[in-house]
Amino acid sequence: MKWFLLAGVFCLSAFIGFLFSLKYKRRALFFRGLISLSQKLDVGINFSRERLKALIDGLDESIKKSLLGLDKNYTDFLQSQDALKSDNLFKGINILKDSEKEVVFMFFKMLGRSDVDSQSKEIKNFEARFEDMSRLAQTDNKKWGGLSVKMGVIVGLAAVVLLL
Repeated sequence: MKWFLLAGVFCLSAFIGFLFSLKYKRRALFFRGLISLSQKLDVGINFSRERLKALIDGLDESIKKSLLGLDKNYTDFLQSQDALKSDNLFKGINILKDSEKEVVFMFFKMLGRSDVDSQSKEIKNFEARFEDMSRLAQTDNKKWGGLSVKMGVIVGLAAVVLLL
């Protein structure tokens, strides 16, 4: 019975480390998806001149998956008559810092509010900001993502040794 408890403590600790690692990986993927979304919106607005909802609905599944439901939350806003609220836009997304949420919220808030040329310039401006955030998220993932798993395993081993 004691061995099962020790194995459970070790597995739980390693799993918690893995969850922290997954958070950093998902943040890096989120920003890559956001960059892809902004590029697709820029091209779509300039050349095909489709509506925002059609452009967002036409995203690749890989981009949609990396956005963690942000695209669906925004299309829900487009269909409703309500004002865009940060809580509704980031519903179910808890991997972003407050400063990152502000920038992403401002990006979605400005969509569809100006003429095509101004819109394209704004999207490119936000895309550059997303690139910076993506680099930071990738650096954090490399630094802390692997460390989280290793620390989970080390803490698990330490707990097993202490309980023996």
